[in-house]
Amino acid sequence: MDFNMKKLASDAGIFFTRAVQFTEEKFGQAEKTELDAHFENLLARADSTKNWTEKILRQTEVLLQPNPSARVEEFLYEKLDRKVPSRVTNGELLAQYMTEAANELGPETPYGKTLIKVGETEKRLGAAERDFIHSASINFLTPLRNFLEGDWRTISKERRILQNRRLDLDACKARLKKAKAAEAKAAAEQELRVAQTEFDRQAEVTRLLLEGISSTHVNHLRCLQEFVEFQATYYSQCYRHMLDLQKQLGRFPGTFVGNTEPASSPLSSASLATAAATIPVVPTVAGIPSTGEAAISLDDVAPPASGTRKARVLYDYEAADSSELALLADELITVYSLPGMDPDWLIGERGNRKGKVPVTYLELLS
Repeated sequence: MDFNMKKLASDAGIFFTRAVQFTEEKFGQAEKTELDAHFENLLARADSTKNWTEKILRQTEVLLQPNPSARVEEFLYEKLDRKVPSRVTNGELLAQYMTEAANELGPETPYGKTLIKVGETEKRLGAAERDFIHSASINFLTPLRNFLEGDWRTISKERRILQNRRLDLDACKARLKKAKAAEAKAAAEQELRVAQTEFDRQAEVTRLLLEGISSTHVNHLRCLQEFVEFQATYYSQCYRHMLDLQKQLGRFPGTFVGNTEPASSPLSSASLATAAATIPVVPTVAGIPSTGEAAISLDDVAPPASGTRKARVLYDYEAADSSELALLADELITVYSLPGMDPDWLIGERGNRKGKVPVTYLELLS
């Protein structure tokens, strides 16, 4: 008990001395040991890294989960070390509503068929969004969060210790200046040597941790690049799904154009133009009938004497009819254009097979 009381009294004395030193420095009544310029730059860079990491982390969380209530719920589950319950995405919920609406309104009607097809695509979009959120959370948010909750806490702790060591050192310098008697001056000099040693040791520990911020930047750079890849994959999937949906809607009888059922209200010319813009345009080549007229055969169409190019297929493509050429990702084909063709389409050749191919599925090489 006596030992504990002595330690408590000693700790209280140290705390009081540091408080007095800190207060006198603030009022300009005591000298302060300054850190070198390199050390100050390390401190500034560390603070900037911490502040921007927090902002990027929070805003990425908003991007992945715009609903603030859902974010709070996920945060609580993480703090309680419990598994976050699976949550349907907005696209998946919309798909569910569309499917239920189609079943009730008539799945065989033009509207019902379209609801089902759009619902299937929305479900795929929702699944792609779920995969993106999962990948981004693990490979991007988790490393940022680990830095803030791990490395940064260690740096902050060592910086506080360094601050205390610096206050102790300056307090010893002040006592040495005030010492008059030889005995008191000798004791003050001994305390100063000990305080200087402890300060130098702690400064070196803190310096090494601060220099580790460079490694943090390298790690965060790698995570950021992965995040970009995940996001690019997600948007690419969404784009392909929507292209496929537009193709399907364009082949549906009675969808948008040619609907024989009476509309509830007349459409303006602007509305018709907007609706027509959403339907994929089937390319027409001079002398070649468009889709929906007669079976199209391009076997007799000769390629131009010049202007053929090689192209790499970016994604799998399923031919809509015999006039189109089915594609497999990463294969190489020969492509060319003919007078009067829609610029969004080309003629593709693979061996003896010819057909129209969409430009958006190709990477032109030469």
